[in-house]
Amino acid sequence: MPDLLQALKSVVQSFIKDENKTPLHIGEAMGCWIFLALAGETQVQTEAGINSTTDPELRKAFHEAVEMFKSQKERMIAFMLSEGVPTPPLSESKPKSNPSDVPLGVKLTDDELANSLNIKMVILITYCANAIIQSARNDVTLIWIEYLQEYMAFGATLKELVKRRGWLKVPPYYYAPGAPIK
Repeated sequence: MPDLLQALKSVVQSFIKDENKTPLHIGEAMGCWIFLALAGETQVQTEAGINSTTDPELRKAFHEAVEMFKSQKERMIAFMLSEGVPTPPLSESKPKSNPSDVPLGVKLTDDELANSLNIKMVILITYCANAIIQSARNDVTLIWIEYLQEYMAFGATLKELVKRRGWLKVPPYYYAPGAPIK
């Protein structure tokens, strides 16, 4: 899939050279604002996950996610400010803490933490796909394609970890009425 996204990105880049830059339309500006707020909160929640788990693979995945969110936030903030769009208030990063200090009544399990990040990846992938369709400017479209590509690559590795650990939440199988049950 990354090859398809890379091809799409190349096509969009070819159009950017000749594009007259118009101001962002209100939907593009709002899309950037909401995304920045969402990515910022997801970063902070993922940092809290790092502080809650002792699983080395899950901690590694969470650290990778935090770095991805930080990079995306920095790029989005720079873009928004260059376009004159104010940024939303963002939560502060969580300080590092010892996972064994988290009380059991508050501490989420590793599968809850992993599935929570998985769900956020789905939300962010969907958000980026919608933003691609709603963007009129090619440079804005390219931003969303880059983020979408990053989420899909990260999401695939996270999904593999979650599946391997038996943490993947799968809905029940559906059998059509009258179909033989296997």
